[in-house]
Amino acid sequence: MEYTPPPLFKQGPSARARLVFFVLLSFAVLVLDVRYQASGLLRNLASFVLYPAQLLVGLPGQMLSGVDQHFKDNADLKAENLRLQKQHLADMKALHQLAQLTAENIQLRKMMAAGESSEIKGHLAEIKYEAKDPYSRKIIVDKGTLVGVLAGQPVIDEAGVLGQVTRVFPQQSEVTLLTDKNQVIPIQNLRTGLRGVAYGGQEGGLLELRFVAANADVAVGDSLVTSGIDGMFPAGLPVAKVLRVERNSSYAFARILCEPVAGVDKHRFVLVLPVDNPLPPPAPDPDTKGGSRRGKKER
Repeated sequence: MEYTPPPLFKQGPSARARLVFFVLLSFAVLVLDVRYQASGLLRNLASFVLYPAQLLVGLPGQMLSGVDQHFKDNADLKAENLRLQKQHLADMKALHQLAQLTAENIQLRKMMAAGESSEIKGHLAEIKYEAKDPYSRKIIVDKGTLVGVLAGQPVIDEAGVLGQVTRVFPQQSEVTLLTDKNQVIPIQNLRTGLRGVAYGGQEGGLLELRFVAANADVAVGDSLVTSGIDGMFPAGLPVAKVLRVERNSSYAFARILCEPVAGVDKHRFVLVLPVDNPLPPPAPDPDTKGGSRRGKKER
């Protein structure tokens, strides 16, 4: 049995009639829209009217998305900046190493060329460190008796004489530089042929040409080379240039200061030249010798 409202409250057509009406109206609108595009204007008008409302509804989401993107972009920029800084430091390190290797390569080429031009073969050695004694000028190189290095062998770089081997060990050697206070080297003036002896130990890393007559023909700029008369240093190796000549009528000898041509404080690699008459091994310490004698007596 169908339920119907009391006649007192019944107004207009029934619910079923309204349902049928709106269904038919919907079909009619669909047919008109499909065949004649009749609702296009209405849709455009509705879209235009509702567009501000759509913007207002989507504005909070867009703001949250923008804030999130801002923080994400900021984090990405910081990470990229940090990566670029690390890459920059790595590139600078590689660039410095390349410059150092290039300079060392140039030095080695010059040194080998100097060895070939003098027709003297030697041992290429690397400077490990300087001696700890602040009152001496000595360096330690990485070649020793295992490769045939002997005491007394000259040490040169591509510019000239650097020093002389004074003590040897199996895997390293001690080289006394020309500027050491105990180092002496016989020289010859390349311009005049005058021979003399140069002593180290002067201030500023200079050499002093001693026992040269005050009227000797020595001028500033003269090139000094090894004379070869000592049997240690081969003749003709560059040693120094005359830097200053002081003559005083009160003294029989002139004071001549010379600047070494070798890079005593510059280079990393040196060439140890062979020698026909090596130095004898250093004498043992007297205290040690006496101690050993006492030990023998006690035994």
